Amino acid sequence: MELKLSVNYLQLIKETLKKDRNKESIPMKDALSNYFKAMGMEDKINETRLLSQWGDIMGEAIAKRTEDLYIKDEKLFIRVNSSVIRDELQQQKAEIVKKLNTIAGRKIISEIFLK
Repeated sequence: MELKLSVNYLQLIKETLKKDRNKESIPMKDALSNYFKAMGMEDKINETRLLSQWGDIMGEAIAKRTEDLYIKDEKLFIRVNSSVIRDELQQQKAEIVKKLNTIAGRKIISEIFLK
């Protein structure tokens, strides 16, 4: 008898918790975003997201000729293995900075250094 009562009681608690949880739930994306912001990791995540999209943003031809991309102190460092592409990127630095910051939705890059 006690066991049956305990099982029913546990089921009641489960149902109550489910109802309460759904009232104040937030999407996982928002929860993670708030967590990363609170931990001071939001900028690093935005930087990583930009770098992972480099090929989509700049195109396959440029992505194939650039390597060792990293961001430090709002500066994007790029090693370019083609002098032609290096010259092209050198001329377009301001546009690239603007494009990357627009995609990020905030200022992530202030300067670009080509090696």
